[in-house]
Amino acid sequence: MSFDPSAAAPRDSGIFGLPCTRAESRIVILPVPFEATTSYGGGTSKGPKAVLKASRQVDLLDHRFGAVHEQGIVMLPMPRGISDLSREMRELAEPIIDRAGARPEDAKSIARIEKAGERVRTLTRDFASEVLREGKVPVILGGDHSTPLGQIEAVAAAYPGVGLLQVDAHMDLREAFEGFRYSHASIMRNVLDLAPGVARLVQVGIRDFCAEERDFARSQGDRVQVWYDDDLAEARFSGETWSRTLARIIDPLPREVYVSVDIDGLDPSLCPGTGTPVPGGLSFREFSALLAALRASGRTILGFDLVEVSPGKGDWDANVGARVLYRLCGMACPPVPH
Repeated sequence: MSFDPSAAAPRDSGIFGLPCTRAESRIVILPVPFEATTSYGGGTSKGPKAVLKASRQVDLLDHRFGAVHEQGIVMLPMPRGISDLSREMRELAEPIIDRAGARPEDAKSIARIEKAGERVRTLTRDFASEVLREGKVPVILGGDHSTPLGQIEAVAAAYPGVGLLQVDAHMDLREAFEGFRYSHASIMRNVLDLAPGVARLVQVGIRDFCAEERDFARSQGDRVQVWYDDDLAEARFSGETWSRTLARIIDPLPREVYVSVDIDGLDPSLCPGTGTPVPGGLSFREFSALLAALRASGRTILGFDLVEVSPGKGDWDANVGARVLYRLCGMACPPVPH
């Protein structure tokens, strides 16, 4: 079947309107429409479907990364039962969240929610392990930020010494939040505890955190490096170019890197529907320049995730999410020679 990248995409086409099969694709995306513990706004479980729909409006010749689609990108079907599991666990979690934390009488609910978290963890770990064996790039499209834990574990097990670049408004370093072990607010703490193959975590855009998280990050020494949003702004105000700042951000990362992007790491004007928006953050141009600088540095991108996209009341969040996803694909794969 012929494919015209300049033509309109059919409504029932694949991600970005592409007709790619898994065998033809360099990048394999698993949608994980799961959210149980989002603690403010909700809706991230609707993110994968919304991003898929919006992706068909993305023009495929990217000014920074070229004809990214030529690498082949495929999004797998929604995993069976995950949407239902998400709804069930959300119903169990909401009373606990409304009370700002678990009580002794919540033990059974907490156990069921943790079991669901283990199921998602196993799902994404098995997916990523299989894709890595195929020599391809595994991608998780969430869902809340708890969803890629298993994938990160799989990458770290296959490539010990990997670095992790996290774009986020939050540190996500709480040991647990509101009683939930697999909380969206605990993903990076779980990574550091459960994936010893992650040699370094570099966090960018951080602007909302608690003392526990700050102290834990400091206790990790060189393993965790935090680029606070206010400090990034001060560097710009003092005359440092963004290119120079990006070089300093990327320099500590090892040669092999995994990238985790919580959409709330961006300016909230780009993601007003996300569950925990915070003033500040990266502009789309600053974020895109970060991805371009990472690729230009020669580092190998082993996998990535995009999480916390919530469509809200309109299509804006999904439109931004789809374009973030396409540029992440461009970052992960070198251009096709012509």
